[in-house]
Amino acid sequence: MTIFLLRRLLSAVVLLLAVSFLAYVLLYPAAGDIARNILGENASEAQVALKNHELGLDQPLLVQYFTWLMKALGGDLGASYFGSASVWSTLMVRLPVTLSLVIVVTLLTGVLAFAAGIYAAVRKGWVDRTLQILATLGDALPSFIVALFLVTYFAIQLKWFPATGFIPLTESPSGWVRAITLPVIALTIGGVAGVATQVRSATLEVLRHDYIRTVRSRGLSERRIILTSVLRNASTNGLTTLAVQVVGILGGAVVIESVFALPGLGSLAVEATSRTDLPLVIGVVLAVVLIIVIVNLLVDVLVAWLNPKVRLS
Repeated sequence: MTIFLLRRLLSAVVLLLAVSFLAYVLLYPAAGDIARNILGENASEAQVALKNHELGLDQPLLVQYFTWLMKALGGDLGASYFGSASVWSTLMVRLPVTLSLVIVVTLLTGVLAFAAGIYAAVRKGWVDRTLQILATLGDALPSFIVALFLVTYFAIQLKWFPATGFIPLTESPSGWVRAITLPVIALTIGGVAGVATQVRSATLEVLRHDYIRTVRSRGLSERRIILTSVLRNASTNGLTTLAVQVVGILGGAVVIESVFALPGLGSLAVEATSRTDLPLVIGVVLAVVLIIVIVNLLVDVLVAWLNPKVRLS
């Protein structure tokens, strides 16, 4: 397991370095005249040249990247072009909002999807057909449509939940729950649909194996068989799909945060991109990739624990 973990950690480091390099070399040339964007159209050529020198933008692109990388490895992601706030401090303010959504949605999606997928595979009949219909609807229904319905009906009309804003968990646990409930529901529906379908298919496959009949012949209860033999062997596909869903959750968070006016990484990415605040954009990209890497690493470890054969791959 140790060697398996070290390989996965090394892959994660290489991925982060590759993403940082691609983000830097692709975004900076595409941003146009950054110094003039900061100073405004009325700035003189001398002022623009001075600003470029101040930001190090007059150096070759690879030199700029390696200078940034050395600082980033030391924990300095630079400063925003607008207001000079450090990228790190800005991310630390916005990150808890997005992490709240990602963690709760991922856990909720996993629990609901595994329960629905296994139940449908075991019961079959109308339960199975209903799951397949709901999964198709969940995949087809955009999360922002669900979000608009939820905020209109439950927040504006019934006033059960706040329509906008975020309250940190440390400040008020009940306020935090009320603030993220509707966004979490909007993001969970589509995720549950995709994972539940994979769990159902994997469970049906496991139930056809000879060793399940052997276990049943020993007189064990169906519940115990499901919770031990079936769940352990059918979970690999579901967990892998759940890890992939995290990418969709983060992508959907950009829209959902806009609908509910949540000050997370999604809204920060939109703001920074519209202003060509590239240090912030790259900081958001790295934060998002880091979340995906951590989730995938945790899933890999869990899958390796459930299925020792995976450790050899």
